[in-house]
Amino acid sequence: MTFPIFDTERLQLIQLNQSHSLQLFNQFSREDVTRYYGMDPLKTVEQAEKVIDNMNNGFTEKRSMRWGIQLKETGELAGTIGLNNLQLWSKKCEVGYDLHPDYWGNGYVTEALHTVLQYCFDDLEFSRVGALTFPDNVPSWKLLIKAGFKKEGLLRNYLYQGGRNHDAFMFSITRDDWTTIQ
Repeated sequence: MTFPIFDTERLQLIQLNQSHSLQLFNQFSREDVTRYYGMDPLKTVEQAEKVIDNMNNGFTEKRSMRWGIQLKETGELAGTIGLNNLQLWSKKCEVGYDLHPDYWGNGYVTEALHTVLQYCFDDLEFSRVGALTFPDNVPSWKLLIKAGFKKEGLLRNYLYQGGRNHDAFMFSITRDDWTTIQ
């Protein structure tokens, strides 16, 4: 499978490579970005290089797929969006996203998410896309609901970050949900 690249009105969803390491580090070294991400802030650019390698290995091994969210106008990397727990055989995955605070509030994740969901349901013919959020990450779960996701419940002690376990909300959108809102 070839890595899919997408163009939206304002964005290009691209495959990350090592030339994006510094931009990714500048994002994931921030506490305000990683607070609800499920990982501790990065300390070195080399860690960002490994994150990119892991993202690309996940695609090669067909267990995940992660795009860089690049602004068409400037070429800047604003964040990432991706499919986790990718299960091509059972037609499901979980979506996750992140954005550098400089780009918060511009609708970039909403725009990228719509494109990724369209790919999941139209091209991959998935039956379900899930999403996990920290309960305190209100902007994230409001974005999911606005995009058509439904809250399924609370997963207790599901995420591990900062040396302790955290609860998570589980959301999902099904093919039927997607067809209804399109």
